[in-house]
Amino acid sequence: MPRTSAGLLLYRRHPDRGVEVLVGHMGGPFWARKDAGAWSIPKGEHGPDEEPRDVALREFAEEMGSAAPATDLVPLGEVRQSGGKRLTAWAAEGDFDAAAAVSNTFPLEWPPRSGRLQEFPEIDRAAWLPLDEAREKLVRGQVPLLDRLLDLLR
Repeated sequence: MPRTSAGLLLYRRHPDRGVEVLVGHMGGPFWARKDAGAWSIPKGEHGPDEEPRDVALREFAEEMGSAAPATDLVPLGEVRQSGGKRLTAWAAEGDFDAAAAVSNTFPLEWPPRSGRLQEFPEIDRAAWLPLDEAREKLVRGQVPLLDRLLDLLR
């Protein structure tokens, strides 16, 4: 059975930059020196007995450090990420102070085979990006969500 996750694509309309989306740079040593393809919408895995919409809201709060600023969520459907993970996403219009984002952490043995367990943030920083820049920075499997958002806004 493929792993499933749920996430929230928060967007806002900027007077000069057009539509912007809130994304987070993935934390941990693997992503530390990467930029293109190393950003994600706030999301997280869930089990079959959890409501994906509730998971999307929970994961936003965990990865950004506060609740999502909007509760009117519009379904964007499902995308398949590399490795086969299925991501169900919602869009919501709202604003959020990206500089104030404080993510939860995860444990990882680092350096590998060292026996030392270290804590790393799931998201080490967040940013509002215009759609063209977000296309370059998001992990490839999430890029179709930007097109779905554009269709929704038309």
